[in-house]
This record gives sequence, structure tokens and C-alpha cells, in this order.
Amino acid sequence: MPTGLSSTSTATAASPRLGPVTSARRAVADVGHLARFRAGTVRRRAAVPWTIAIMVGLTLAACTLPMTFPGARTSTRAAEVLVLTPTAFAGFLLLAIISAVASGGGRELISREQAVAFPVSPTTDHLGALLLAPLNIAWLLQAWTLLGTMAYGLPVHLVPAAALSVLLWLAACTALAQIVAWTMEAIRRQPHGIGMVRAITGVFALAGLALQLSGRLGEMLDHVPTVWIVARSTIGFEWRWAEGVAVELVILVAAVVIGAVPAHLAARRMPRDEARVESGQFSARRLPGSVFAMLVRTDRSSVWRSVPMRRGIAVLAVGPGLVAIAGDLDWPMMTILPGLVASGGALLFGVNAWCLDGRGLLWRENLPARPGQVFGARAYVLAEFLVAASLATILLASLRAGVPTSYELSALVCLLLVVTVQVVGAALRWSAQRPFPVDMRSARATPAPPIVMVGYSTRLAVSTTLTGLVFSGLAHIPEWRVSVLAAVPFLIWSTWRLSRTAGVWLDPVERSRVVMAVAA
Repeated sequence: MPTGLSSTSTATAASPRLGPVTSARRAVADVGHLARFRAGTVRRRAAVPWTIAIMVGLTLAACTLPMTFPGARTSTRAAEVLVLTPTAFAGFLLLAIISAVASGGGRELISREQAVAFPVSPTTDHLGALLLAPLNIAWLLQAWTLLGTMAYGLPVHLVPAAALSVLLWLAACTALAQIVAWTMEAIRRQPHGIGMVRAITGVFALAGLALQLSGRLGEMLDHVPTVWIVARSTIGFEWRWAEGVAVELVILVAAVVIGAVPAHLAARRMPRDEARVESGQFSARRLPGSVFAMLVRTDRSSVWRSVPMRRGIAVLAVGPGLVAIAGDLDWPMMTILPGLVASGGALLFGVNAWCLDGRGLLWRENLPARPGQVFGARAYVLAEFLVAASLATILLASLRAGVPTSYELSALVCLLLVVTVQVVGAALRWSAQRPFPVDMRSARATPAPPIVMVGYSTRLAVSTTLTGLVFSGLAHIPEWRVSVLAAVPFLIWSTWRLSRTAGVWLDPVERSRVVMAVAA
């Protein structure tokens, strides 16, 4: 039984409340302890140094390789890239805020079930979320893009100073995003807070859409405060550069400190959306006509009643669609969207698809259902989830794209089928190879450890992006049958790999290994 003073306990004469400096020191020390504890659970520890080396190598490559590209530093294209850099800086901040808010305050350094036995303070939780924020493929890709932009557009002797400024800006944006995320989470946990958060989100989305439709978005982007930061980041090691770095450091430190305040507010309140799901009453419905239909209904309910699933699909379905509307994408360019959305949907739970059952998977194994039916139901529900999110994105994007031609529509439909089967096959294969016990009731939960999620997201992003580029080219060929013929080999290959994964699940030894790992 723990004897330490928890974050919700009141101080007594025997255990006086600690001062802010002492509490901050203890929180930083606790982050180190929890990070080592989390690192100790890694199964393949030999891969960790290699992973770190790869990440560092890719970062160095992003800072240096663009210098060698044709047109670097001297072309008109390089000047245009630098002009767009302030907008890219602001875009990174916006996407960091959206990601942190959608995840309910960022990722957990230690899961809720494990943390309940330890006096982990909200400050420790806040710092842990900041520490894990870069372990996200979207965060990494944007960071590498900003570093590469500076390396491509600036003279070589100015790149080191610009890279340092970019890294500080990335850290400051992450800390600022945490403030917004914890504040929104504190609001969400108030009475009627869920409706308030939805209203705030809707107001900002409508405001951005109105700016775009009125043609004033570009004018506003020309006057964003990041222009001041970029102007001082691109002049080399001078006094004005030091001024910009000092401002970024002040923003970073202040945001880290201030972020602990809403984190404490959120920690003192009940997560209402999670509690509503766990304490809700659901009336019994008529039994389906088959075992497979019953399994599909059970799996569908476990997905759509999960808080992180609902938040995630809302962001995946609406976010890329609004970006497509703002960017006025045409139908051939829209072929990049289904792969992006399908990859994101699989990362919500599909890469560890059996974790939704948890200990209930032991009960499910006792049901009079064939293993093939269980696997087929899970694959069907995952595909349904991905298709629903992709269709919502396509419908939003089509509002400004006009009426598609037959070959453009054929390419998009074929791509949707191909990437769905691709992603479902890859996700279920990884679910069988590396199952993890995860409590997916928490809005901040992820189906696998952060390092593993980076690997999964990278592989999904590469495969779906390449497939999208293929069908983007086919969308320009004025013959709809070409896309159908091109989709056939993709579907055959992905279906064959999915059938192999089904064979692994039918093996009782492999299935028992997955069940025991997930139910641990």
C-alpha cells in the first residue's frame, strides 16, 4: 500500500505541503524514474540504440541533404520556400495543438492502471507528456520539413543558427500546445464541458473556413507573429538572432511552467466522457441472425464506445477534409487523403487490434465461435472504421473540388479499396506479431509503446503514400478501366497477406500467445 502523499491528498501537520520549487524538483525526478521504468518494459532493448541512432541520423540528414538539392540557396524556388516559412512555423503550432487536444493532454508516461499505486503528481504527468510528444511520426515529419526548409533556402553558413532556432521553436510550440490541451481537458471535465469544447472547436473551425472563403486567409498569414521569429532565425549568429533565441527560450520555459496549472485543474476533475461510457446503461437489442453478425456487433460497440476512438475518428475525418477545402484540392490531388486517413485510423487501435478486449479476450475464447469468425469480424469492423473515416474526408474535400470525371472517380474509389485492404492486413499482422496489454478506456491511451508506434506509423505512411502517388497519376489517364486494372494486383497481394495472418490466428498456440499477452 503506498504511503506517499498523492496529488489529491491534503497536507497534514505530519506531511506538510511542499513548496513550488521543491514540488517541481520532485516532479522532474519522478519523470526520470518513470522514464527508466518505462524503458525497462521494452522487450527488444538492443533495438533502442539503433532506433535512437536512426532518428539522430535522419535529423542530421534533414539539416544537411537539402543543401545539395538542385536550386538550393540560389533559385527562385528557394526564395519562395523561405517566404512560406513563417506560415509553416504557425502551421506546426496549430497541428501540435490539435494533436494534444485530441489526445486529452498528450500521451501518458505511465498508464493509468500502473500509476494508481504511485503518488504521481499532475506536474509529473505534464512533463511526461512533453517528453513523449516528439515520439510521433507527424511531429517528426513536420520537424524534419522545417529543418530541411532552412537548409534548402539559406546559405550554408547560416544553417546552423537557423537549425538551433527551429529546434527551440519546436520545443516551444509543443509546450504551448500542452497548455491549450490541459485547459481544454479541464473545461471538458466540467458539467456540460463536453458541449462547451465542441462549441469552441466549431467556432474556430468556422472562423478558419470563413477566412479562407473570404480570401483573407493569405493576408492574415502574412502578418502572423512567426514572421518576427523567422526573420531573426535566418541571419546567422548575430545579436538579433540571440534576441530571437532568448524570446523562444522565455516562451519555452514559461509554457512548461504554466502548463502545470491547467494540468492540476484537470487532474482534480472526473473525466466525464470516460465515466459516462463506463457507467452508461445500454438496452439489450434483438439477437443477430448469425454468430458472425453477433461478433461484428460486439466489436463495433467496443470501438465506437471507446473515447479515444471517437475523438480520433473525428479528427481524422474532419481535419484533412477541412485542409482540402482550404487548399482547394482537385480530384487527382485528393488521392493522397484516403491513405493518410486509413493510416491514422489504424494507429488508433488497429495495430494492436485485440487490445480492445483486454481481459475480456479470455472470456471471448470460451464462446462457441470459430476462430476464423472472430478474426473475420475484427477485420470487418476495422475496415468499416477506416472506410467511414475516409468517406467523411472525401465528402468534405469534394465540396470545392467540383464534379469528378469517370476516371478521376474510378481512381479514387480503387485507391480507397486498395489502401483499406493494405492497412487492415498490415495492422492485423502486427497485432498478431507484437500484442501489448493496453487499457484503451483512457482518452490518452495508445495501442502500443511510443517507439513502436513511430515504427508502425512510418511504415504505414510510406506504403500508403506511394500507393496514393500511383493512383494520383492514374487519375490523369482518361480511361476509368486503367485504375481498376491497376488495383487488381494490389488487392491480390494484400488479400493474400491478410489470409496468411488469418492462418496465424487459427493456430491455437499463436492465438493463445496473443490472448495471454493482451489479457496480462
